[in-house]
Amino acid sequence: MTIDKNHVVALHYTLNALEDNGEKTFIEKTDLENPFTFLYGVGMMLPKFEEEIQGMAAGEKKSFTITPEEGYGAKVDNATTQLPVEMFAQSGMPPVGAMLPLQDPEGNHLNAVVLEVTPEAVIVDLNHPMAGKTLHFDIEVAATRPATEEELSHGHAHGVDGHEEH
Repeated sequence: MTIDKNHVVALHYTLNALEDNGEKTFIEKTDLENPFTFLYGVGMMLPKFEEEIQGMAAGEKKSFTITPEEGYGAKVDNATTQLPVEMFAQSGMPPVGAMLPLQDPEGNHLNAVVLEVTPEAVIVDLNHPMAGKTLHFDIEVAATRPATEEELSHGHAHGVDGHEEH
C-alpha cells in the first residue's frame, strides 16, 4: 500500500538543517519505538514534505531537502515583541531559549522563543523556530494505511494501528 490522501503514515526521520557551507546541523530524530505518525493530505504537514513522500510504501527510504521558501519562510529580523511580566505571575518567568505557546488576536496559535528577560518584559521572537532554515530529511516509511472514519472526522491520526487514545 502506498501513501495517498487520507492515509495514516508512520515514519522514522532524521532532520538536519543544511548550513550555507554545506554542513549539517542536527535538529531531531524519531526513536525506533515511536515513529512520527500523521494524517496525510489534510494540511497537517508542509506541502513540500507531503509531495516528497507521496506514493512511498512501508520500508522505502528517501532523503530530500526543503528550502525556507518551501518550508517555514524567511526569518524576519524584526519579528519580536515584548510580553508584560504580569503574564508570568502564576507560571513563573521563562528562561531564555524557552518556547512559549501564544495566540494572536485572530485566534491563530504560534510559538515564540524567549530572547531576553528583563524586570519589565519578556522579549520573544515570533518567527517559527525553523524559519530561514534549509531542512534536510532522511526518512523511512514504517507503515501506511487508510484512515478510519473516526480519524478523518477528528482530523488527525490515532496511532499506527488506529487505536491510540487521545
